[in-house]
Amino acid sequence: MRIFDREYKMIENYNEAFNEEEFLSKCTDYFDGFDFIVGDISYGKLRLKGFNKKDNKSFNSINDSNRIKQYIKENCAYGCKYFILERENV
Repeated sequence: MRIFDREYKMIENYNEAFNEEEFLSKCTDYFDGFDFIVGDISYGKLRLKGFNKKDNKSFNSINDSNRIKQYIKENCAYGCKYFILERENV
C-alpha cells in the first residue's frame, strides 16, 4: 500500500479493522515520518497513532515500536478492532 509516496505493509489486521477509504480520509502527512501506523476502532471511530523503531531519527520513548502491543492493551477499548501498518524500507 502506498501512503505519501512510501510503501507500507499490513502486519496485523485484527477482526478486519482496516477500511482503506476511512483510513485515507483520516491519515495526514503527520504520519509520514513514522515507521508504524496503528489504527484502532473504538465506539465506531478510527484513531491513528504513529510509532518508530529506535534507529529512526524521530524516535521518542512514547512512540517506541516495542510498545505497540502495550499501547493496544492499555489505551484501546477492550477487544477493539485494530490494524498495524509497517513502512517498508525501499
